[in-house]
Amino acid sequence: QVQLEESGGGLVQAGDSLRLSCAASGRAFSSYHMGWFRQAPGKEREFVAGINWTGGATNYADSVKGRFTISRDNAKNTVYLQMNSLKPEDTAVYFCAAPPLRLTTSQAMAAMTGGATPMDYWGKGTQVTVSP
Repeated sequence: QVQLEESGGGLVQAGDSLRLSCAASGRAFSSYHMGWFRQAPGKEREFVAGINWTGGATNYADSVKGRFTISRDNAKNTVYLQMNSLKPEDTAVYFCAAPPLRLTTSQAMAAMTGGATPMDYWGKGTQVTVSP
């Protein structure tokens, strides 16, 4: 029903920047809250950043606050993750995802940051590698 595709990953050095994009199909993108997640080899998936349907509310993991910025352009059906001052520990596969439409902003943020409610849609991911 909804397809998500990430792009923009690559190999960079510590301190560099990358901008990830998540392009969504369908006509209802502007109604979805959206989030970015990442998973490193041997580690569990973790929340990175979230944004509500209007773009007026955002949330970030403590490890990326002040360095990463999530934004969206509903006219382009796209959500972005600007990553600055990258560190080797940021190395991971980065995924975008959409929680259920029925959730409020607070419920969606709670679900993305560790709640039991699963995401409805996931992209296939894009690799980010940061060398020291």
